[in-house]
Amino acid sequence: MKIEISRLHFPVTTLGPGKRIGIWFQGCSIHCTGCISVDTWQFGINSVSLDEVKLLLSEWLPKSDGITITGGEPFDQEAAFFELLEFLRPYQQSVLVYSGYSFQELQKKVEMDNGWIDVLISEPYDHTQPQTKALMGSDNQQMHMLTPLGEMDFNSFQSHGLEKKLDVHFEEDRVWMTGIPSNGMTEIVKSAQDDRVFLRHTQGAIKKKES
Repeated sequence: MKIEISRLHFPVTTLGPGKRIGIWFQGCSIHCTGCISVDTWQFGINSVSLDEVKLLLSEWLPKSDGITITGGEPFDQEAAFFELLEFLRPYQQSVLVYSGYSFQELQKKVEMDNGWIDVLISEPYDHTQPQTKALMGSDNQQMHMLTPLGEMDFNSFQSHGLEKKLDVHFEEDRVWMTGIPSNGMTEIVKSAQDDRVFLRHTQGAIKKKES
């Protein structure tokens, strides 16, 4: 089976507790205005074998504390997403999934009933909302504890305010910032410009086309 992946990284320390594996799906049909990851919207690129992804994850899983899956939109590749979750479950590490779909929509999904997702953060990003919750880009988003493992690992995040930390990864001519930056890229870009460093980034204000 093929899966479209934007990137895989380990360790990630800003999207959940401990040193986590980060999995970014490629492709999103939701297109939230102001999304910080517009580069993950496009479908039909970065297609790889799911078996290759599993092989790489097998090297990281013995050293990791959990898995965070985001994107892109994981539920837009439901068959591959389902198989990936099935592969991860025997490792008994907490799986956090980000989705831009509403919880009402996602409750109908089989992935929600089999215990393979421990914590779900749902709802579309809303750039007009405040940003005060840990692990969330806007305050309309919701954290759902779906298993005892998820509650054990993430319960403290429900009472914490926004954590303004970022992992920074260097890759040839790109720099990846992993985490939930306050005010998106605005403050980062301004601070860099003050130091005469000019950044191009993937945050955009592209609105979803009306059907």
